[in-house]
Amino acid sequence: MNRSVLILAAVCIALCSTFSALYPNPAESQLDALFGEFWEYSLEQNPLFATSAGVHRYNDRLPVVTVERYERHKQRLRDFLRRTEEISREEFSGQDAISYDFFIQILNEQIGELEFKTYYLPITNRSGFHISFPELSERVPLNTVRDYENYIARLNGFGEYSRQHVELMREGVRNGFTLPRIVLEDADKAIEPHIVDDPTESLLFRAFESFPDHIPVKDRKRLTTEGTEAIVRSVVPGYELFLEFILDEYIPSAREEIGSIHLPGGRRFYEHRVMRFTTLDLTPEEVHQTGLSEVERIRGEMKEVIEETGFEGSFDQFVEFLRTDPQFYAETPEELMREVAYACKKMDGELPRLFKTLPRMPYGIRPVPDYIAPRTTTAYYSRPAGDGTRAGYYYVNTYDLRSRPLYEVEALSLHEAVPGHHLQIALQQEIEGLPSFRRFYGFTAFSEGWALYAERLGLEVGFYNDPYSNFGRLTYEMWRALRLVVDTGMHYLGWTRQEAIDFMAQNSALTIHNITTEVDRYIAWPGQALAYKTGELKIRNLRTLAEETLGDNFDVREFHDAVLLNGSVPLQILENNVMEYIETVMNEIVME
Repeated sequence: MNRSVLILAAVCIALCSTFSALYPNPAESQLDALFGEFWEYSLEQNPLFATSAGVHRYNDRLPVVTVERYERHKQRLRDFLRRTEEISREEFSGQDAISYDFFIQILNEQIGELEFKTYYLPITNRSGFHISFPELSERVPLNTVRDYENYIARLNGFGEYSRQHVELMREGVRNGFTLPRIVLEDADKAIEPHIVDDPTESLLFRAFESFPDHIPVKDRKRLTTEGTEAIVRSVVPGYELFLEFILDEYIPSAREEIGSIHLPGGRRFYEHRVMRFTTLDLTPEEVHQTGLSEVERIRGEMKEVIEETGFEGSFDQFVEFLRTDPQFYAETPEELMREVAYACKKMDGELPRLFKTLPRMPYGIRPVPDYIAPRTTTAYYSRPAGDGTRAGYYYVNTYDLRSRPLYEVEALSLHEAVPGHHLQIALQQEIEGLPSFRRFYGFTAFSEGWALYAERLGLEVGFYNDPYSNFGRLTYEMWRALRLVVDTGMHYLGWTRQEAIDFMAQNSALTIHNITTEVDRYIAWPGQALAYKTGELKIRNLRTLAEETLGDNFDVREFHDAVLLNGSVPLQILENNVMEYIETVMNEIVME
C-alpha cells in the first residue's frame, strides 16, 4: 500500500470519527438516556443499594416496602421495558448490544418476580431486613458529622421499616404466601439479640464507640445521645414488634408444605425461578436430570481419591471417618481463621498466572456474626462499596467447629474470596465505560457459576495436593450438583425435606449440620441453588471449546478476560462473548 493511499485512509477515518462525534447515533443516545433514568430510579427506590453503590444522596433513608409501592414499581418497570423494546435492537453492536440484551433480561426477571408477588416473602430463614440491619454500621460511611446524622436517621426509621414488613407479611398470609413452618424454627433467635435493655449492648451502638479524630467532642456527645435514643425509641421497639408478629401470627399461619408449588401459581412460579436463576430456557425436569448425571460423575472421581488415600472401607465409612476424626477439625475459631487466611494469601500470589486483569480493591476476612451463625451457611461474601471506601469481606462461620472441616477450607476460600466472588465482583465494579447498572447488577448463574469454577482453578496452581483437601473440593462440587437434584425435587417433584437431607448425606462428606441448614436454605429460597452448577458447567464447557479450537494459541489469562471484563451477564451473552474471543484469536492466527 503506497503512502498516498495510507494518508487517504487516515483522513477518511478522522472524518468518520468527527462525523460520529457531531452526529451520534440517535438510538444510542436514546438508550443511554434510558439507562441513566433507570439507574437514578433504582437508587431512589432502594436507598440501601444506593449507599452500597457509592451514591450517597439517600444515606438518611430506608426503602419503602408496601404493596402499593411494589405495584407502582411493577408498572414503572413495564414502562422501561416498553420504551426499550421500541428501540430497534438492530441499531446496536458491541457493548451497546450487550447492554441492550442485559437490560431487557433484568427487566423481565424483575417484572416476573413482581407478577408472582414475591414481595410477600421478604425474608428467608437466613436473610432479611432484620438480619442485615444490625450490620448497618459496617456498610455505611461514618467519617463526618453528616454521616452520623444520616446513620441516626436510619436508626430512627427502623421502627416504621419493621412495621411495613409486618404489614406486608400479614397481607401475604391473607393471600396464601408464607414461608414453610419448618424453616422458621428458632426464627426468634435472630431477632431477640437486638431487643436490649441497655442500648450500648446493641450492635448498632458500635458506631458510637469510636469516632474519627476530626469530629469535635461536643458533636460526639450529641451524636451518641441521639443514637442511643434512636435505638431505644425505634430499633428496639421495631424488633419487639417483629418478634411478636413472627411468634404470634406468622409461624402459626405458616404453611406445612415445603415445596413452592404449594404457593398460589406455584408451579408456574418455580418454572419462572428456574429460568431466572439459570438464565436459560430449561425445565425443572431437565435441571434435575443434569444434577443426577453430575452426581454420578463426581461420585466416580470421589472414589478414585478415596483409593489414593489408602483407606480400606466403603464410601459411607470414609465419609464417616471424615466427619468424626478430630484431625480434620480446628480446635478454636482462631485456628480456623488462620487456615482460611493462609489459603487466601497463598492464592493471592498465584493470581497473575491465571489473570491478566486484577481488581484494585482488596478484601478482608471476618467471622460470621454470632446472632446469625447457627442458622446460616459455612461462609459468605460481602461486596465492597461502589465508591471504593470499603473493602470486600469474606465471612467465615466459626460456630460449631465440628461442622467446619479443614479439608474444605481451600475450596471454600477460593470460592468466596479469590479467584471467586471477590475477584469477579470487585473487578466488575471497576470496569470503566459500562452503564452503571451493569457494574452493580448481575446474574446469579454467572457470579455463582464463576465462583464454583474458581474452586477448580486451584488444581492449576498448586492447591489440593493433599488428597483429603481434593476430596473436600469434590465434596463442594458434589454439593452444587446435589442442589440441582434436591431443589427441583422439593419444589417441583414432591420430595420431602428428609428425602433431600438423606440424598445429600449419602452422596457427600458434608456434615449433617451443614446439610440440614443448606436444605432449609433451599426450601426458603426456591431456585437460587440451581445457579451455581448451571453457571459453572457453562463456563467449563466454553473453556473446553476454546482450548480445543485454539490449541497452542489458547491463553487462560486471555480467556478469563473474555469471561470477566463484560461483568456479570446472562449465560447466553457469556457464550456470545467467548465465541467472539475465539473468533478474534482465530483471525489473528490467519493474519500471521
